[in-house]
Amino acid sequence: MNFIIFASTLLLGAAIAIASSKSKKSAAALEQEFWQKEHAANNTRRKPLDDLPYIKLPMEIFPMDLLPDDPKLDDYRQIILSLKDLPIVNFTGISNTELKLRYGAPNIDLLTSYDQNYTLLARTIQRWAQALYDNGYSEEACQLLEFAVSTGTDVSATYRLLCSIYQEQGTPEKIQSLYPVAESLNSAMQKTIVRILQESGQSSD
Repeated sequence: MNFIIFASTLLLGAAIAIASSKSKKSAAALEQEFWQKEHAANNTRRKPLDDLPYIKLPMEIFPMDLLPDDPKLDDYRQIILSLKDLPIVNFTGISNTELKLRYGAPNIDLLTSYDQNYTLLARTIQRWAQALYDNGYSEEACQLLEFAVSTGTDVSATYRLLCSIYQEQGTPEKIQSLYPVAESLNSAMQKTIVRILQESGQSSD
């Protein structure tokens, strides 16, 4: 009996050692692949940026005159005004290595700033829309949220609030129109956002 236990322990130890060895080799291969890709990216020449999916702000949808005495909303207005003439591109889910390979290493600082502009835009729209909604301006909030979705935002609160507005407006069928965007998101939040849509759709049945 002791021999069986001893043999089983040896086999288990061997299996663990083999699995650990494979895991280390796999990790080493992935690391080597990363550095090879990064080396290639750092040697990629500058490419034109004319074909980037630049986001243009439709200023007519931003309610600049609503709640003029609210300091938070004034901050949001100023941010949007500062962004309206800047290059804005959504690079969510795309690594710096991939950006350098696509557009050239010399462009990485520019591309990073474009993506930072987008992050600021998406967060500002969400906060502004929430403030409008909390103050009874759901229609205006809806316009902002729908624009944010059209840009491929992965801010989950944007989808949650928009679903709530659709339900309150008696148009829960509009939730279905959000699925193509949510399912195509290149983001760690993709599954969470799809789940929000599913739960919102079920609650309206």
